[in-house]
Amino acid sequence: QDTDEFILPTGANKTRGRFELAFFTIGGCCMTGRWLILNMVTRQGALWANTLGSLALLYSAFGVIIEKTRGAEDDLNTVAAGTLTGMLYKSTGGVRGIARGGIAGLTLTGLYALYNNWEHMKGSLARQSL
Repeated sequence: QDTDEFILPTGANKTRGRFELAFFTIGGCCMTGRWLILNMVTRQGALWANTLGSLALLYSAFGVIIEKTRGAEDDLNTVAAGTLTGMLYKSTGGVRGIARGGIAGLTLTGLYALYNNWEHMKGSLARQSL
């Protein structure tokens, strides 16, 4: 019995691509922003919502562009998109701001990539020690 939740063309990949995940990310950040606005009801909540929405849009756009350019969907795309997002977001702060933003993006997406692949890496290390 086929339990797919969405209809795919014959021969298509059964996992969702970066483009579909981009819409999911943007939607999630919008919902988080709405939650912040409702709970804080201040300008600070609106500022956080705008910041999260901007970061999600930049990250998703960079991710799609990098995937289409490289022709591959892997963790390198994720880390590159995060680094470029941080660099562009902090680009008004000059060279130091760009460097700080890039390092922050690299760190956050690098940690996410490690977390996302932890079980796979743990299994690889166990096989190597045998």
